[in-house]
Amino acid sequence: MSPLLPFCFLLSKLFQAALGYLTVSIEPLPPVVVGDAVTLKCNFKTDGRMREIVWYRVTDGGTIKQKIFTFDAMFSTNQSHMENYRKREDLVYQSTVRLPEVRISDNGPYECHVGIYDRATREKVVLASGNIFLNVMSPPTSISVIAADTPAPFSRYQAQNFTLVCIVSGGKPAPMVYFKRDGELIEVVPLTDPPVNVAGLHDGRASRNLFHRDMDDTKMQRSLSLLGVEDQGGRPSTEDPLKGLTLDQGLLFGPATEAIPETVVSREFPRWIQNVDPVYYFHHTHIPISDGTVEVRAMLMWTLNPQIDNDALFSCEVKHPALSMSMQSEVTLVAPKGPKIMMTPTRARVGDTVRILVQGFQNEVFPEPMFTWTRVGSRLLDGSTEHDGKELVLERVPAELNGSMYRCTAQNPLGSTDTHTRLIVFENPNIPRGTEDSNGSPPTSRITFSFLLAIILTVTLELT
Repeated sequence: MSPLLPFCFLLSKLFQAALGYLTVSIEPLPPVVVGDAVTLKCNFKTDGRMREIVWYRVTDGGTIKQKIFTFDAMFSTNQSHMENYRKREDLVYQSTVRLPEVRISDNGPYECHVGIYDRATREKVVLASGNIFLNVMSPPTSISVIAADTPAPFSRYQAQNFTLVCIVSGGKPAPMVYFKRDGELIEVVPLTDPPVNVAGLHDGRASRNLFHRDMDDTKMQRSLSLLGVEDQGGRPSTEDPLKGLTLDQGLLFGPATEAIPETVVSREFPRWIQNVDPVYYFHHTHIPISDGTVEVRAMLMWTLNPQIDNDALFSCEVKHPALSMSMQSEVTLVAPKGPKIMMTPTRARVGDTVRILVQGFQNEVFPEPMFTWTRVGSRLLDGSTEHDGKELVLERVPAELNGSMYRCTAQNPLGSTDTHTRLIVFENPNIPRGTEDSNGSPPTSRITFSFLLAIILTVTLELT
C-alpha cells in the first residue's frame, strides 16, 4: 500500500469537516401508468446547515430545466433542529414531490438539488444533486382490424393475395401485436418489408390438408352446376323488360316494385382451390405520435382461399405492460349474401327520379363489398353498361322503363352474389299519355306545333 494513501484520506476528512458533509440520492421508481399518483423522494444526509432544496424537471435533452419545487431555509421558521450549525452530527432528510395524476408529458428526467452552508463561512454554499428518470407508460386506447386494398372483386379463376391490418393506437411503449385464427395463434413468417407479391413467397413447411373445411358433396355438386352455367354463357337468362306504360289498374294499388329472389350465388368452389395450409406473412411498423405514444400497424398477409377462409374468425391481440389482460379486436371473413334493396319513391311515375339503394345484407359482411349495377338486356338510362356504387339513380324515368329489370352484383374477395329488382312506372297525371319523350318530358316540337295550329284556327274563324 502506498504511504500516501493514509495522508490523502486524512486530507479528505479535514476538507470534509471544513466544508460540511452532504450526499444526495433519489429513490428509484418502477415504470408508472398514466393516471397513477407518483411521489418522487429525494434523500440527503449532511452534518451541515441546510440552505435550500430545488426540484427540476429536465426537458429538451437536458438543455432546459424547469423548476417545480423550491424550499429556501432563509425564509423558513422551522429551523430548531439545526440552530447550532457547529454541532457535529449527521442528519438524514427527505424531500418529496407528489404528482397526483401523471400524464405522458410527465415522462422524463428529474433532478433534486440540495445546498448547505459552508462550515467555515456562511458566505459559501455547498451543493449536491441526484437524478431519476420517470418512465410513464400508456396503455393502448384503441384497436381495430381492417382489410387492405378493399373493396375488391371476387375471382374464381386465380388466387388472390389478402391482407389484414391491425391498427393499435395510444400505447407507450409500443405494444406486442399478434394474430389468431379461430382462437389459435397463427405461425407467421416475419418480414422486414411488406412483400409486393405474397403469392410468390413460399417456405418449406409441411402442409396440412384443410380441404374438408366448409365443403360437402351437396355444395360441390352445386358448384359444378354453376360452373357449367358459366361455361354456357355466364349469368342466367331473364325475360326481356316490358315496354310501354302499364294499363293494369290493379297495379295502381299493388307494390311499385317486384321482389326478385336472389338468383346467383357465386361464392362457389374456385377452380384454383389449393388443399394446403396457407403460409402467413407478418410485417409491422411503428409510427411515433406527437404526444409521445406509438401507433402500431401490424399486417397479416396470405393467399386467400374463399372455400376455406369464408366464415374464418381472425383476431388481433395486444399485450402491453400497462394492461392487466390482453386487448383484442375480431373480424369474421364473410362473403355477401342476400342484399336488401330499397327503391324510392315506392310508386315511381313518369318523370320522377328513382333511387335504388342497397341497405344491407342478410348477414354481416367483411370485408366491405363492392357494388355493380346493370340493366338486364339493355343499357342503363344514361347509356352506360354498368354503374358502380351502393346506389343507382335514374333521373326523370320515361314510360319505356316500365318493367325493366336491374341487377345488383355485390362482391368481396370471399365471394359474390347477384340480386334483381324490377321497376314499375305509373302514369303521371301531370303529363298526358303519349306526349312524353324518352326522358319522360313532353316534346317541345309537338307543343309548338299544337300551339301554332290553334292560333291559325283562331285567326281563320275571326276572318270568316
